[in-house]
Amino acid sequence: MKRYLVINGVNLNMLGVREPGIYGNKNLKALEEDVTKKADELGVKVDFYQSNIEGEIVNAIHSAMGKYSGIIINPGAFTHYSYAIRDAFSSVKIPAVEVHISNVHKREEFRHHSVIVSECLGQICGLGFFGYSLALEALVNETKN
Repeated sequence: MKRYLVINGVNLNMLGVREPGIYGNKNLKALEEDVTKKADELGVKVDFYQSNIEGEIVNAIHSAMGKYSGIIINPGAFTHYSYAIRDAFSSVKIPAVEVHISNVHKREEFRHHSVIVSECLGQICGLGFFGYSLALEALVNETKN
């Protein structure tokens, strides 16, 4: 059975507490439950990882090589400046989708640019937790063979 890794970056452990007007009232556990339900529907497995530390996220991406068919990542603020995370994706060549709960293009100017997305299949933003399910479906479709 194919496995996919969902990586949530900086401050996503604070979902449900941090800026509920932007991110909603559901916590990270609820997000993981939603994605697990979608994985069951698609007949795949998902594992979850969250860290506020850039190097740990890089290590998780490196460790995914040969173990996962794809990665969903919400890097949080690392999206805008983490060349280390970008280079980790470039190194492992695992299909990835970048996800953001809020529509980053309707927010502050600095949030409009991702240094990571160039190493991803695409980016989904502004669809709340549902964006993760869409990302999983896209990865499963991309990695059918």
